[in-house]
Amino acid sequence: MTQDIMLPLCNAPDADCARRLAHALVSQRLAACVNLLPEVESVYHWQGQLESAREIPLLCKTTRAALPALIDTLTALHPYEVPEMLAWPISDGLPAYLNWVADEVISSPRERKTA
Repeated sequence: MTQDIMLPLCNAPDADCARRLAHALVSQRLAACVNLLPEVESVYHWQGQLESAREIPLLCKTTRAALPALIDTLTALHPYEVPEMLAWPISDGLPAYLNWVADEVISSPRERKTA
């Protein structure tokens, strides 16, 4: 089961946007839970310029099967031209929690339409 649970990370430009993204992912059952972390400062190159921005990190708990739909949804709703989207496979954890994540996330498009 653990190889099927993923932990995507995405940054939002502000708390309101982060909440909207989190609510969309959980309400569509693409994530079992989304944690909004305290604001961070990101430093990066964008279009040839050194930039910095304050952002709100989102940690999403989902399944490998739901990850493509989660990425599609975040990309469609996110205000950034290229939103940060990284995902790590979970190698271990409390079995009851991992089972809860798997049970809460609807993985197939057919399941999502009937939910």
